[in-house]
Amino acid sequence: MARIYTLVNQKGGVGKTTTAINLGAYLAQHGQRVLIVDIDPQANATSCLGIDKHGVEQGSYQALLGGVAPTALILKNERLNLSLLPSSSALAGSEVELVDEDQRETRLRTALDTLQDQYDYILLDCPPSLGLLTINGLMAAQDGVIIPVQCEYLALEGLGQLTETIQKVRAALYPELRVRGVVLTMFDRRTNLANDVVAEVNRHFPELVFKAVIPRSIRLAEAPSYGLPISAYAPDSVGAKAYEALAQEILAEDQPLG
Repeated sequence: MARIYTLVNQKGGVGKTTTAINLGAYLAQHGQRVLIVDIDPQANATSCLGIDKHGVEQGSYQALLGGVAPTALILKNERLNLSLLPSSSALAGSEVELVDEDQRETRLRTALDTLQDQYDYILLDCPPSLGLLTINGLMAAQDGVIIPVQCEYLALEGLGQLTETIQKVRAALYPELRVRGVVLTMFDRRTNLANDVVAEVNRHFPELVFKAVIPRSIRLAEAPSYGLPISAYAPDSVGAKAYEALAQEILAEDQPLG
């Protein structure tokens, strides 16, 4: 059975897609069968893996609303040993189309059920909003939600809103929904603010903040323009080492010795 984690934050620019791509790449390097599912109409995860999002004819939209089996839509990057269910421009209208659909909140979970035996990890990259696509992502998060949080003040306000949304989904639709962990991103140790945010997030989420902290990194910012995760673009950079540490931390917790 695959472990399914949903990466979510309704605030944009916090490193959500960067975390999905780079965590997935390092999990794959450690021998895991990894699928990244892009359900963001902006298709950033698709682009970050070197796929022209304008050339994607079928992807997550067809899995959600087109009745197409996900297996037929998955692209495999042999170099990275990483699989992708891409996004496409068609997904932009899906929020409206989903409104009148039966079981509209669980369309993605139903689609991914068919892939359980094919992967060890499925990582879902959601849009920076709290619409039906993100709700589908939350409902599919059978092993929990991973929340990337930028180490800046406004990120704390967004984190509070997201926490409320998770609580509402848990109360109304999915009582088993849980937070798997919080990833601190874009950390600049030179600023007092960044250190204050780290302390505040740890106070709000005791024992749920990953030890691996992702620093601000030029290399991390450059990698997507080359269609590569940091593991392939700059494996010796500080950003690469941080994401490798995050993958190792998750693997150690998910697969305890003995």
